Amino acid sequence: MTINLIGTGNVAWHLANHLAKIPECTLQQIAGRSPEKREKFKHLAENVVTIDALQPATVTIIAVSDNEIEKVATLVPYQDTLVVHTSGSITIEAISQNRKGVFYPLQSFSKNDTVDFTNIPICIEATTKDDLDILQKLALFLSTKVYHIDSHQRKQAHLAAVFVNNFTNHCYTIAQELCDTHQIPFELLHALVGKTAQKAIDHSPSDVQTGPAKRNDTQVINEHLDMLQQEDHKSIYQTLTASIIAHYGKEL
Repeated sequence: MTINLIGTGNVAWHLANHLAKIPECTLQQIAGRSPEKREKFKHLAENVVTIDALQPATVTIIAVSDNEIEKVATLVPYQDTLVVHTSGSITIEAISQNRKGVFYPLQSFSKNDTVDFTNIPICIEATTKDDLDILQKLALFLSTKVYHIDSHQRKQAHLAAVFVNNFTNHCYTIAQELCDTHQIPFELLHALVGKTAQKAIDHSPSDVQTGPAKRNDTQVINEHLDMLQQEDHKSIYQTLTASIIAHYGKEL
């Protein structure tokens, strides 16, 4: 199986590093706009080129920002091989080629992180069974967790992932700022961060909710609101508290 990869960002970086190690795959070409970024990929593929120099491959993976996918797809200089994107929130129809699909690793990628693809869910979609089979084979080279999910389901999964990852991480950021302001080591919360995530994996998150909002402890809630100095932090606290109370059938 030959693979072309378009993109030089975080997702492309981790995909390239893992695809290059698969004996059954040849990472044929990597394409990108920036000569400086292309240089960093040269050890991973047979050729690192601009997009107009791509030659057909079994699968061409577009791993660029969501708002660039449709434009980049039109620049691929061939029509009759399978072209896929890696986005959770963009439909399959953003690909203009005759054979199209989606190859979405549901994970947050930072370039300097170590990533083990084995347990990363890969969501795949294609317009024909033959192309779906190709993506299934490719995904199984990388991961033990492969899901056939259509564009509607994938967009919902991406929305859920924003709550699980992006919003949660922002709450971690606020917590770290509070710790820093009051000279408290953030590592004091490390065990709690790990325990909370593990409980959400081991149980239904709804069953393991704790805290003053779950108890409708208005005295503690009001004290916390008085302690918060930034209005946006107060707003987040109030919104999340109200949502928790509403979920468990209580009122402020």
